[in-house]
Amino acid sequence: MASVGAGGVPAAIAPTVPGELSAAGPVTAQPGLSGRRRRRLNTFRYTVFTIFTVFFALPLLALLRMSLEPQAGSGGWSVSGWKQIVSYSVVGTPSLLSRVAVTLELAIVTGIVVLALLVPTMVWVKLRVQWISRTVEFLCLLPLTIPAIVLVVGLVPIYNWIEQRNVSTLMLFWIYVVLALPYAYRALAAGLNAVDVKTLSEAARGLGASWFTVIFRVIVPNMRQGILNALLLSSALVLGEFTIAYLLLYVNLQVELYSISRNTPNASVLFSTSFAALLFAFALLMILSYIGRPRRGRG
Repeated sequence: MASVGAGGVPAAIAPTVPGELSAAGPVTAQPGLSGRRRRRLNTFRYTVFTIFTVFFALPLLALLRMSLEPQAGSGGWSVSGWKQIVSYSVVGTPSLLSRVAVTLELAIVTGIVVLALLVPTMVWVKLRVQWISRTVEFLCLLPLTIPAIVLVVGLVPIYNWIEQRNVSTLMLFWIYVVLALPYAYRALAAGLNAVDVKTLSEAARGLGASWFTVIFRVIVPNMRQGILNALLLSSALVLGEFTIAYLLLYVNLQVELYSISRNTPNASVLFSTSFAALLFAFALLMILSYIGRPRRGRG
């Protein structure tokens, strides 16, 4: 005679609830499967992290070591290359500090102009004219297909006219905006796609909000991370750009460091200036990457 389970249902035909033991016996599972996957994933992560750390750290350590090479005839380590960089900012001409200030101003102006152009345009296209989104994407990604030398050749007449007006190096922001468009567009598109734009806009409009309020007070705060990523990429481009500024005869931080390294007999200055530029860019980008991150409340 079959045993009777709970509720009078025979145990042989009683349904087995997930997570419970049936009357016929315990459910056999594959023990340790998720644990093995987790260990494999952690091993893969640590391996990749170690490889990339070595890949980036070894050249930087070699660069630092070469910057501490002594001059001919002296032994041991020497910081003369680093002292010579400081002398360009402290003694005589303050050109290096002025180029740092100009480069930072270029990064700020470029980021502001890129955001002012792309954020309202992309939100409006997403809300009202989605049929033109492919055209906007094509125009924003087009600078990736144009070499820098071609851009310089096309912009030389414009910048020759600008130079006749005795304007500063800040006028480079026009071409930097063009160069930053593809990267900023992708970052903003990722942030915009993560937001339910249609629902937010319909709710705001239903409450009587204008389109300006919908865009700048409802949608833009919700895509903050995308805006910060776009600003970070634009700043990184400006901090590392050398070719266009050099060909257009403008002097930013990279061109100034190149000039310092070429005009000094001490070879260690070349390595110290390069390492100092990398440290400066890395520190600035780290600060930008942490600005605006949500802070975890203390429990």
